[in-house]
Amino acid sequence: LRSQQTRLGQFLRYLPTLQLKKSMLQMEVTAAEAEIAQLQSSFGIARSHVEGFAFLLSEKVVCNPLEYADVLHVKKRYENVAGVDIPIFEKVVFKEASYALFDTPVWTDSATVLLREMVTVRETLAVAEEKKRALEKELRDVSIRVNLFEKILIPRAQSNISKIRIFLGDQQLAAVAQAKVAKKKIALRNEQENR
Repeated sequence: LRSQQTRLGQFLRYLPTLQLKKSMLQMEVTAAEAEIAQLQSSFGIARSHVEGFAFLLSEKVVCNPLEYADVLHVKKRYENVAGVDIPIFEKVVFKEASYALFDTPVWTDSATVLLREMVTVRETLAVAEEKKRALEKELRDVSIRVNLFEKILIPRAQSNISKIRIFLGDQQLAAVAQAKVAKKKIALRNEQENR
């Protein structure tokens, strides 16, 4: 009985912590979804700006602005949010643009800047989606644990405690009944001896 009561106490102490973590993760997932929607909108705008240069990018020129939008690597750091390490976008490192200013068309700088902006938004969006996936995975795991506690472990412990109490109550009643029977027999024997 004591063992079951201890387990039930632990479950009841741990459950609010899990529920709090679950609600925090749900808020973070919602925020990540909003961030992704905003980044998708920004990507659409950046893409439409680049499409304005599309016909120029197909021309044969000394330097191709597309080369300077090549990603060398994406810098990101990880932060712990509600027990999950999530990626935080820092910056995109591009191939260094080195070309002769007088040998290139006037629009090269503008096209390179717009291409880099579009690629930066795309990479930020990819990191945001990675963040959302990590949060959703942890949310699923925590939801499973919360359901395990609420629907299986706590009710099972309460049921076990109830069964043990009923059993102990029956044992106590049986012991009292045996004591009464024994007392009557002793009293009857004492009465017979006194006669």
